[in-house]
Amino acid sequence: MNARETAWRMFATELNSSSLEIKATEEKSPSYLISPLGAKVNRVLIAGALTEKENIGGDDEPMWKARVQDVSGSFYINVGRYQPEASAEIADLEVPCFIAAVGRVRTYTADDQRVFVSVRPEHIVKIDEKTRNEWLLETAKTTWRRLKNAKTVLGMADATEKDLVDMGMTPAEAFGLLYALDNYGQMPDSTMYLKTIQNALRMLLPDRNVDLGFPEDLSDEPDEIEIDAVGSPSGNANTYGQMEEIILAMLEELDVDGKGAPRDELERRAEDEGISSIELEEISNILMDKGLVYEPNLRYLKRI
Repeated sequence: MNARETAWRMFATELNSSSLEIKATEEKSPSYLISPLGAKVNRVLIAGALTEKENIGGDDEPMWKARVQDVSGSFYINVGRYQPEASAEIADLEVPCFIAAVGRVRTYTADDQRVFVSVRPEHIVKIDEKTRNEWLLETAKTTWRRLKNAKTVLGMADATEKDLVDMGMTPAEAFGLLYALDNYGQMPDSTMYLKTIQNALRMLLPDRNVDLGFPEDLSDEPDEIEIDAVGSPSGNANTYGQMEEIILAMLEELDVDGKGAPRDELERRAEDEGISSIELEEISNILMDKGLVYEPNLRYLKRI
């Protein structure tokens, strides 16, 4: 059983500015896209407004192209014959609406060497504005973390992956950040990412004048701004630990035939417990990382 890659949360700005690839060297081994802030990406969890969709295939074999808008730009989605669930899901959606999608990243290199990034979803769900806001807040936090990590590493001489892991970064964060700093050639302009974070916070907190100041580099900021102090808009009182226990109990209850818990029923039950679809995806990733659950296929989740 192969462990599923964690789905990274990132804004369109960071994903679309990514061009470094690490190609798989063995059959069935994953490829990765390294972002300028060091995210080592195989899969992403995106959310935003579905603003366009088009079936460029046929009725018998649809091929969907779509655009999803977040606070920084657009994600580009391709759904084909090998994503039957996502294809059926996007066919039923009416533009415009809020959606969340989890899937693998794909790249295309043009003749002029420009790299274009798209997402090939495994699963697409229609969401409400509150759930979109949850994604905004968590993505702002993770983007902030990558900016602070980059600032820290730039101030270190000859940092190793072990050094960064000892400081609290995950192995994927440590590898990706060092690889990005070594291969992109220069530290990315923090202003673009800070503006995106500011736009997200302004959307979440319309009554507050959020102004991050846009320093030219990371030498003075962002230490003084505590994004983690911003409260979650979801109002969900459950902690992640509590949600893990709830989901594990549901998996046992819904696994009536030994195949695992159907994802659609699991989503309905989780929503009844105040757990959003994005939170369910995040908790599922955590439980899989811990080796407690796995996916027999994309329609089921099973407790080990």
